[in-house]
Amino acid sequence: MGRKVKVPIPTFVTPLIETHCHLDYLDGDALTQTIDEAHRVGVERIVTIAVSPDNQNRVQQLTDQYSTVWGTQGIHPHEANQWSPAVLEQVRTGAQHPRIVAIGEIGLDYFYEHSDRKQQQIAFEQQLQLAESMKLPVVIHTREADTDTESILSSHRPDTHSPGVIHSFTSGIKLAEYCLERGFFLGFNGIATFKNADNVREVIEATPIDQIVLETDSPYLTPVPYRGRQNAPYYLPFIAQKIAEIKHVDVEELLHVARENSMKLFFSHDH
Repeated sequence: MGRKVKVPIPTFVTPLIETHCHLDYLDGDALTQTIDEAHRVGVERIVTIAVSPDNQNRVQQLTDQYSTVWGTQGIHPHEANQWSPAVLEQVRTGAQHPRIVAIGEIGLDYFYEHSDRKQQQIAFEQQLQLAESMKLPVVIHTREADTDTESILSSHRPDTHSPGVIHSFTSGIKLAEYCLERGFFLGFNGIATFKNADNVREVIEATPIDQIVLETDSPYLTPVPYRGRQNAPYYLPFIAQKIAEIKHVDVEELLHVARENSMKLFFSHDH
């Protein structure tokens, strides 16, 4: 599937910021080539995301190794069964690294439920508190958990200038409206190009352009026309095109605003 497609990747005047990917899945030449190709198509900054106790250090190493890569520190809900005071300290220490820009990927996932729901909630709440104490934004994953996500955010996340992003937004419009009202950004990726994703396109239509950030979530969720291949940050231009189309704005205007949003989200706070 997708092997014969030779659609050129579009390039734009405005630089792009990849706000969510997982570069630690790559190494060696594949890693360097992926970053080089991303730069070639205009991606000027990449944020690579931590998910488990095992990859916090690797994320830090990537930010040291590549001048255009920044990172996060945090435990994904899938890994919440590993949450402990020691892991909290690991995340706290890692987040002091100068090129770590957020606490994430944190949240709730009741679709896969790889970890106990109560453990997910504890890890989510404690990492929200950590982010507040460190004055860092959060990168939130939520799937099939709208009610509990809203409930936990109401009790644990105060209104701040830039509280964070709900990444790969696939939740309902009610949670979208709640998060937008609280000042969160919503992250959209290749799902916006999928044939069966009308629910996501509806949320994109309802989201003000000044609260949208772009992401690939690579190596997952490859956009059309390259669905079926491994995703990478250099496919971000296809996502920008689709979101501009849904929002009925010129793609350069979308990129300009999305870039400002991404800078405000990740690169404007005191560290």
